[in-house]
Amino acid sequence: MMLDVWQHLHSDLTAGVQPDQETWAVDLGGQQILLPIRRLPEAGRAVCSLILNQASFQVLDALADIVAAKLQPYAPEVIVAVPTLGLPLAEAVARRLGHSRLVPLGYSRKFWYDDRLSLPLSSITTPGGGKRIYIDPRMLPLLKDRRVAVVDDVLSSGTSICAVQELMALAGVTPVAVGAAMLQGDRWRGRIETPILSAFQTPILTAGPAGWTPLPADGSPA
Repeated sequence: MMLDVWQHLHSDLTAGVQPDQETWAVDLGGQQILLPIRRLPEAGRAVCSLILNQASFQVLDALADIVAAKLQPYAPEVIVAVPTLGLPLAEAVARRLGHSRLVPLGYSRKFWYDDRLSLPLSSITTPGGGKRIYIDPRMLPLLKDRRVAVVDDVLSSGTSICAVQELMALAGVTPVAVGAAMLQGDRWRGRIETPILSAFQTPILTAGPAGWTPLPADGSPA
């Protein structure tokens, strides 16, 4: 079953935890995708996982269709892609919006980069941090005086997207919107003022006698 996650668009699944207690079904408006449930280091907690570069093209296309449609009213002229897993979604979204290219951020420092255009970065899947996110200085002319939307795969704690927002500010850019495939939990809320749009949202899960159940925003079990 775990090899089947994020591979198909289903039409017969009930949204939520599945009977195997290892997967979660998300409804995309009449069709569903299956996500694995991943335990967090914190005891009794778990999240629904999405790894877009392992997803089928069918699933990626479905998510890109939704994110592009939600971003379109903001009329972005440039898509900025957050590495690494945001890159396939950002490319698909940019194509759907009629763009000929995008601006990718990166974790690898090239010798011509300017350290003043970089920031430290951490996320729920890399809590130790140690990474930096960079923008290629040669990309700056593509962003100047343009309407920019940032696209990432998942927003969870909001730490990564806050760093990206700060990096955009260093580049003199204020994004008009942020697009993501999945919003994971609620910890990202209130951390940035930019509109955040997604294909779907999943809760943080807590273990109980009956299995996994959603954890409300206040942190107490439902």
